[in-house]
Order: sequence, then structure tokens, then C-alpha cells
Amino acid sequence: MQSNLPKIQNPSKFRATLLMISFFMISWGWSQQTNTSYTKRVLETSELDFLFSYYSQDGQNAAVTGGEGTEELTDATSTIVLRMPMNENDILTVDVGLSAYTSASSSNVNPLDGSNLNTTPFDASSGESRKDLLAYINPSYQHSSDDRNSIWSANAYFSTEYDYFSIGFGGSYTRLFNEKNTEITLSGGVFLDKWNAIYPIELRDGFFDSRITGNGTYNPNFTVFDNENRNSYSLSLSFSQILSKKLQGALFADVVSQNGLLSTPFQRVYFGDAEDFFIDDFQLADDVERLPDSRFKIPVGGRLNYYVNDLLVLRSYYRFYWDDWGVVSHTASLETPFKLTDKFTLYPTYRYYTQTAADYFYPKEGALSTFDFYTSDYDLSDYDAHQYGLGVQYRDIFANARILTFGLKTIDLRFNQYDRSDGLNAYIITLGTTFVGN
Repeated sequence: MQSNLPKIQNPSKFRATLLMISFFMISWGWSQQTNTSYTKRVLETSELDFLFSYYSQDGQNAAVTGGEGTEELTDATSTIVLRMPMNENDILTVDVGLSAYTSASSSNVNPLDGSNLNTTPFDASSGESRKDLLAYINPSYQHSSDDRNSIWSANAYFSTEYDYFSIGFGGSYTRLFNEKNTEITLSGGVFLDKWNAIYPIELRDGFFDSRITGNGTYNPNFTVFDNENRNSYSLSLSFSQILSKKLQGALFADVVSQNGLLSTPFQRVYFGDAEDFFIDDFQLADDVERLPDSRFKIPVGGRLNYYVNDLLVLRSYYRFYWDDWGVVSHTASLETPFKLTDKFTLYPTYRYYTQTAADYFYPKEGALSTFDFYTSDYDLSDYDAHQYGLGVQYRDIFANARILTFGLKTIDLRFNQYDRSDGLNAYIITLGTTFVGN
């Protein structure tokens, strides 16, 4: 999965995205049976990964405050992945993680719960709403046929945080043929999510503050969401082909369907035909974002990897994306692993992304109260983005360095800088280590 630093207006959505970002591709190979009395194990020994990432962003278009305000956020994620061979053909993997964030943007869901002398969307509230913790577990089971030409897997997913709970499950089937030069994989997944909807403080029942200023009386026409469930279904098909000794290509296509509460309950919207009301410099919401209760997505793309020589490999990637909300995007990236020594490899990367705006996106006070759907989340706006990265990997195939009974196999350290045309800037640092058992 390619890395793409997302803009974080909704920490729940950010986490779902961040957990899917892989900076350390973990792979293993399958060997053809060479002796009728012995089958080589798919995974010879247990492997243990420790992964850590630190993410930081800033910008001035927070969706929590209607498309204007601080987007400052930091997130630290720790993950442990254990892969265990159950027998010659089967592997059990358990992925467990914790993600903790501090967000100036989400703190302004309730900008009045802190000690700020002047309330403004460009400063974070000092209250408890500025931070949260996500915990998740993702077990999976993989089985390979004796001839290593068929592989099936099943997985589950559970995560929880203050205002969001998610459960998921899925599976895949892979078939290798043409002397393992060709590979086809069909996979699917289901996520059944549940919001515990948290609304901006001024839209909650019983809200009153004597400091409100504006023409008339603040009385927004706001109703809570009836349905707080969100369901997602995906089906993926990929085709990989070894084209020559130096060239390998892959094509993929996905179909994704979502339904339920696709709006984020705490993201404000300000109407162009409504009076403005303030507490200090903080404008009170006219409503929260309202988006259709269904979304259909189709990404298609491909990869092409070229082995230049023993020192250099070129890895290219392209993806086209379309959905029925009006978003069309293009993603292109290039990674050029360069082998410095037998143990050290350098990973320069570049990624370009561009998208059109959703039909329902409006900047602050661009929407009207008569519209059915509207959002000021700049994730759904028209923008371009550039991502630059550099990584280094240490690999010891003999695992000579040891901790207890595990030998150190690899260390990965990567840095990525993300710059968006709407002013959002972010960076992420990731550190990963892989240990192998006896």
C-alpha cells in the first residue's frame, strides 16, 4: 500500500487511513516442492515486528471549524506484528496497535472547555477534547497449498476510540501459475462501523452562553443524525506478471461501496444566507456537514518495477480514482532503492497527487441553507499534493545481532514530507524492526 500523508480534519478518519499506510512491506517467498517426501515451510520461523511512527501536520482550513482554523495535530502510533508458522503450510499473524493523538482542530469541537481568554478557531482549546487514543487488533490466517500455487487468507479487525467503533472481516485467494511467473489475487472486505456522534458544543441541547454576539437570536435549524452506522464493502482484483528477468508488472482494480452515516458529526458548516454569531472570535455553527448516505468508489492502477542492476531498482506506481460524489484523482509515484552495501539500502521516493472537488464541497459561507448536502472539509476540495521521502534499511540475513532468542533481521527508518496546495503541510517519521526466532 502506498504512503499518502492525509489531511486530518477528523481523527477517526485519519486513523483509519493511517493504519492502512505501510512504510515497511513485509513479504515472504514460496518455494516449489523439490522432494516428494519433504515440503519446505512457507515461513521457517516466527517473525516479530516493532513499528513506530510519529506524524505532525499544520494548516489553516480545519473542517471542525467550517474550513477556517488551525489544523495542527500530532499522532504517535506503536504497532507489534507477530507472524507464527502453525505448520508447513499455515501462518497466523497478529497485528496489535495503539495510536495517540493531540489535535488543535478536534479540540475546537468544544472551544469553550479550556482556559483561553479569547476563543478563536486558530488556537486550540486546552480542554480534554484535544486528545484521544485508538486501540486495534488485526488477526489473520494464511494457508498455502502443498505445491505453493494456491494461497488463501482470512482476517478480522477490531478498533475502538472515544467516538468510533469498528469491526471488520475479509479474505483473499491467490493463484500462481505459469511456473509462478503469473499471479492473480481476488480479495474482499467488510467494515461495520458505529459512531458515538459528538456534535459541536453550540448545537447540543441546552447550550447557552451570555457572550454570544450577532444580529437577532442564535437559533440554528439543526437536527441530529438518525443513523449512526457506517458500513463499507470492498472487492479487489490484482494481476501480477514477471515480464522478463528485469521487469515485473501488476494491475489492480477495486470496487468500494459505503452506506450509512458518511458525514462527520462534529465538522461545522457556515451558510452564506444566515446571520453570523460569535463568542469572542469564534463563529458558531449554522449546521454540521451533510453528505449523501451512500458512496461508490472505483480505483484502478498498476505498478511497474525494473531491476537496473545489483545496485538500483526502479519502482513506479499509478492509480486513477473515481467516485459518485464527483471526486476524480490521479496518483503517481516513483521509488528508487539504491544498495549502498550488502547491508544498507537507501530509499528515495516521490509521489504526486491531484484531485477534483466533490460536488458537495463549499468553502466557508459558500453553501446555502436550502442545499441538501454540503461540507467545508478541504479533503474533498480541489488540490494538488507532493510527497518527498527518504529511507534507509539495514538488513542482516544471518541475524547475528540478537535480543533474547530473537535475531535482528532488518531495521527501517523513513521520513516523508507532504505539501498540499491548500496550505496543509505534514511530515511522518517511521521506524520499524524485524526479529526472527530460532
